Amino acid sequence: MREIVLDTETTGFEPEEGHRIVEIGCIEIIHQIPTGKSYHQYINPERDMPEDAYRVHGLSEEFLEKYPTFLEIADEFENFIADSPLIIHNAEFDMKFINFELEKIGKNPIPMQKAIDTLQMARNKFPGAPATLDALCRRFEIDNSNRVLHGALLDAELLSEVYLELLGGRQRGLSFQDDNSKNNNISIKTGGIKYGKNQIRKPRVFPIPEQEKSAHINLLKELPNNLWGNFK
Repeated sequence: MREIVLDTETTGFEPEEGHRIVEIGCIEIIHQIPTGKSYHQYINPERDMPEDAYRVHGLSEEFLEKYPTFLEIADEFENFIADSPLIIHNAEFDMKFINFELEKIGKNPIPMQKAIDTLQMARNKFPGAPATLDALCRRFEIDNSNRVLHGALLDAELLSEVYLELLGGRQRGLSFQDDNSKNNNISIKTGGIKYGKNQIRKPRVFPIPEQEKSAHINLLKELPNNLWGNFK
């Protein structure tokens, strides 16, 4: 089953008040395993950048003006997500912006039932506990130390890890160990195949495209009082 983990960054909270999408990040997962395929795009919102939004994601009006508008990237975006379910943290927020942009250029909106809301999943699984993306990364011991600023692709990558943990962890249901057994080193034969000792998988590394690295460096160059590197 193909699913798309999606995140956006915007100029504000309400599209009806003139706010727009400025960044989209998507991660493809198939059968609950990231494939390494992604979609990432900065978007020219054709408006100014409020200071409050800039402090969240660090994307300035000057940085974004050289990127395409949503109209110019809409077909590519739709082709990537296709008809796959969308995994989104606080889905109502992102979906209202995406559908506003789609309807603005005469395209059909995406049905809300295509979205799976990980915020609601987390609240159902851990009632009363913090359910922000950062809080869930801490709960599941997912490294989010690179999340100095919000970024759509980085947040989608982190959310893909969180989503799998909310489902019960990677490869759930593939354990052949008897639930009553306390021996974590058991080896079992089944169907002529020997399953050896349980092993802890190494952390998954997501390759970052060169275009994304270059765009990130260019963004840091434009940040005032940049603390993350000298790019003279």
